[in-house]
Amino acid sequence: MATRVLMFGWEFPPYNSGGLGTACEGLSRALVEEGAEVIFVLPRKVPVSMPGVRFIFADVPISVGVSPYIGQGEFAKMYGGSLVDQVKYYAMRAREIAVREMGNFDIIHAHDWLSYGAGVEAKKVSGAPLIAHIHATQFDHSGGQGADPVLYALEKQGLEQADAVAAVSGYTKENVVKYYGIDPAKISVVHNGVDDESGVNTSDSKWVYGLEQKKRNGTKIVLFLGRITLMKGPDYFLKAAAKVVKLYPNVLFVVAGTGDMEHQLVREATKLKIADKVLFAGFVRGNERIALYRAADLYVLPSVSEPFGITPLEALVQGTPVLISKQSGVSEVISHALKADFWDVDDMTDKIVAVLRHTGLAATLKVNGRREVFGVTWNKAARKVTDMYGKVLKYFKKLPKV
Repeated sequence: MATRVLMFGWEFPPYNSGGLGTACEGLSRALVEEGAEVIFVLPRKVPVSMPGVRFIFADVPISVGVSPYIGQGEFAKMYGGSLVDQVKYYAMRAREIAVREMGNFDIIHAHDWLSYGAGVEAKKVSGAPLIAHIHATQFDHSGGQGADPVLYALEKQGLEQADAVAAVSGYTKENVVKYYGIDPAKISVVHNGVDDESGVNTSDSKWVYGLEQKKRNGTKIVLFLGRITLMKGPDYFLKAAAKVVKLYPNVLFVVAGTGDMEHQLVREATKLKIADKVLFAGFVRGNERIALYRAADLYVLPSVSEPFGITPLEALVQGTPVLISKQSGVSEVISHALKADFWDVDDMTDKIVAVLRHTGLAATLKVNGRREVFGVTWNKAARKVTDMYGKVLKYFKKLPKV
């Protein structure tokens, strides 16, 4: 009999700001392929769909006379409009959804702290077991420099109330045990996967002509693609860039993404006197993103604290060599990649220059890395998750009825 899952997530492509939504999409699709039935709950209504997945939106009215929209009616007076307020509102609506869907699900699965409250409330009213999926801790977001006490408390409550925890890497599991005091026996490592987008046509991408023209003139492209925020290490990327251009001048560094450090990074490029060597591409998705991967001679992700990191896998699928931080979960699943400590700018510089200068090294990383990455699949992740479901549900059946 298929496991029926009530899943809570904060975002879903194409309405996502980063890897959390990408992971929710990839895992949901694979779970359906593995035979699960998925009801996916989002905080607000957006035009998303996926074969085999039924979507529910928490801002769609359930009962007459209830205004569910943040900023409207009595709920606006009660909950306001901050992110934490919206998370609490989402949790409250999750109770109603769980009651309405009673009998349609066997287990609850909540992704990250934004959805933990919803998962906990659904568990309270339904009695179904809860899986908390941790994609990034508050300590990751701060680069290991502490955590917001309010967000930490919400995150800790969700992890404690969960019957089992799925961590996206061994690195993340260690941090959950260290910072949240969760029993390691309760945590299973479920590495993320990657979609095969190698056959996507990018001829209509605005990046193709401009960057390919530069490449024809001998310019090498080094890419950073991700959120421009502390945990991703974009400042270390620029520091390495400033050293690389002195050793290999014919290079262009592309920074694709948005985030709270974006303006700081633009100023830093000017301060380092490499503004003419850095292209800020803004947020990219879809074909534009794939075109950038393909144009790059090297993809670099120097994360300060990276729970996993799907983007290096996406780069490898497109045949682009990668340099990743040793402080990343993705380093656990790929061996045919260059690795460096995020803080060791000199080591990063040496490795970037080596790839740009030595075509043999670049070719070896490309061929072996691409071969390896196709073994990192969402179906493999889904099988680990369904195994978790089975163990938790088997344990629940043994519990005495109250």
